[in-house]
Amino acid sequence: MGGLDVFLSYFTVLSNILVALVLTSAATAGESSAGRFLLSPSVQGGAVVSVVLVSFVYNLLLRVPWSAQEFQWLPDELMHDVMPVLFLLYWWFYVTKGGLQWRDMLPWLIYLLAYCVYVLLRGYLIGAYPYDFADVGELGYPRVLINAGMVVLGFMLVSLLVIAVDRWQGQR
Repeated sequence: MGGLDVFLSYFTVLSNILVALVLTSAATAGESSAGRFLLSPSVQGGAVVSVVLVSFVYNLLLRVPWSAQEFQWLPDELMHDVMPVLFLLYWWFYVTKGGLQWRDMLPWLIYLLAYCVYVLLRGYLIGAYPYDFADVGELGYPRVLINAGMVVLGFMLVSLLVIAVDRWQGQR
């Protein structure tokens, strides 16, 4: 259970699971109520925002040089670079546009904020944080909250851009 807890403590993993569920629903025509939910414009838009944020944060803050012989290199590249680009392309070319509203950003933001609270609470309880920029033990709460605020701001900017593109393409 401890390994699963660590694995699921990463926003990268959670976002890639969401993307996998959306793509699975798309591939199977999403006939179930869960499939229809996952294929809704809001869920697909939130998924694209999440994986784009994952890629930005990883490449701007977390990337470290890897040896090509390290096993972790391949999953890192797949989850942080390949999947975000592929899902963005899927969203751009295959998702019907014009269905997003500005208010769709709210549940996406709640998802991110709930994740931030989870990370801080989990870290407080077990003394371990999934990301260096969220490590309260090393940085203290003021710095971690500033870092989280910057991530949230980036998330909001990407959200606004995705919604604007969706609305613009929907009018075309």
